[in-house]
Amino acid sequence: MSIEARFKLDKGDFRLDVDLTIPASGITSLLGPSGCGKTTLLRAIAGLEQCQNGYLKVAGRVWQDSDQFVPPHQRPVGYVFQESSLFAHIDVRGNIEYGYKRLAKAERKISLDKAIELSGVGHLLQRKPETLSGGERQRVAIARALAVSPGILLMDEPLAALDPARKQEILPYLESMHDELDIPVIYVSHSTDEVARLADHLVLLEEGRIIASGATGEMLTRLDLPLAKGEDAEALIKAVVAGHDDEYALTYLDFSGGRFTVSQKPLEIGKPVRLRVVARDVSLTLEHQADTSILNIFPVIIDEITPVGSSQLTVRLLANDVPLLSRVTRKSAALLGLEKGKQVFAQAKSVALLA
Repeated sequence: MSIEARFKLDKGDFRLDVDLTIPASGITSLLGPSGCGKTTLLRAIAGLEQCQNGYLKVAGRVWQDSDQFVPPHQRPVGYVFQESSLFAHIDVRGNIEYGYKRLAKAERKISLDKAIELSGVGHLLQRKPETLSGGERQRVAIARALAVSPGILLMDEPLAALDPARKQEILPYLESMHDELDIPVIYVSHSTDEVARLADHLVLLEEGRIIASGATGEMLTRLDLPLAKGEDAEALIKAVVAGHDDEYALTYLDFSGGRFTVSQKPLEIGKPVRLRVVARDVSLTLEHQADTSILNIFPVIIDEITPVGSSQLTVRLLANDVPLLSRVTRKSAALLGLEKGKQVFAQAKSVALLA
């Protein structure tokens, strides 16, 4: 099943022109600079922006075409805005129950208790919105959106107004939603950190148009896209917890290209995790180095090389078909004789375990 969206919309000096097909499962992130059309596209999906000759089909049901337009209140959508927009005159429980009570019992696929549990707001139910922190308000807004048992959840930069500490507080709840609910989520963001941690699918927008769409790991490492050319270019790797070394306080994480070793984490054996490996933290050698403090070394094949500025190159590597990036100087590349198809060894000096 998929979500198909085609919209053309003129708003003064801005024009949205998109033709998009994404999975009707998991988290799809809309990523791009401010003003590129992310929120406008999200509002069009919700029915809040009417586009003439638009088309929208969600999991087999047509919400808009040339003959029909399902109004916003009839679309099974949960919407979380940048600001929580809670009702100030009622407590947290009342806010969460507002849409739930108006939902027919047959349509209540997510219980009120489950929405509260996944958002971690059970201890806040008697509080008024003005007494909550920004992170708490957003978690209540998420619980309220889940309580209407949406067929799709739309999230418009829900962490944008939060400081780093509050963002870290709320991200685990978003991950729990991803793991436990079979609801497609479209998540607007301008943060690659959030995308790497949450998104299964990534859509890049620029000036109202889609420039690329695909699996997050592949999109982050495509050298023809801007993400791989930035200072923080990175690869996203899916791995599984393979074991722990209590003597040295290490955790082993296996992926199809080998094994990562990280500082010990309290993770269950067999748990799937995501790893972020930044290009500037990956060095290349022609031989497997033995006398080194670096533990994460993998044989890789050079897949592609592209210049970045006048002195550096980004090298796309494949570790048994899993893409990695390395940022090297042009001089280093010349000394090593780097070229497409050559086997080398990647040394990851630093690895971030996302979840």
